[in-house]
Amino acid sequence: MWRFVERRHSVFGNAVILLFILAQAADGALTYLGVHVLGPGIEANPLLAWMMVHLGEGTALALTKGVATALGAALHVATVHRVVAALVLVYLFGAIAPWIALLFFSPLHLVF
Repeated sequence: MWRFVERRHSVFGNAVILLFILAQAADGALTYLGVHVLGPGIEANPLLAWMMVHLGEGTALALTKGVATALGAALHVATVHRVVAALVLVYLFGAIAPWIALLFFSPLHLVF
């Protein structure tokens, strides 16, 4: 049977929460850049796009990334480090990589 809960904090757990925080920061920065260049309609999350229109891009991203980081920290404190590691991979392949591909490597050359 798989165990998702570890009994103590570990080097793995500490590394994973650090990667999770960095993933949140990277996703926030890339999202801000993407929305700034392409407009809020490019955001795939309809709730976040709505928040950006009504609260402003920076405020909406700071709020959502702050909540996500706090929830990730709660998972870290609960010692479910494998779940946090899975979330890092989700952010890496589901958010960060697509933004990088769109902004830096697309035929449109949106940023550079």
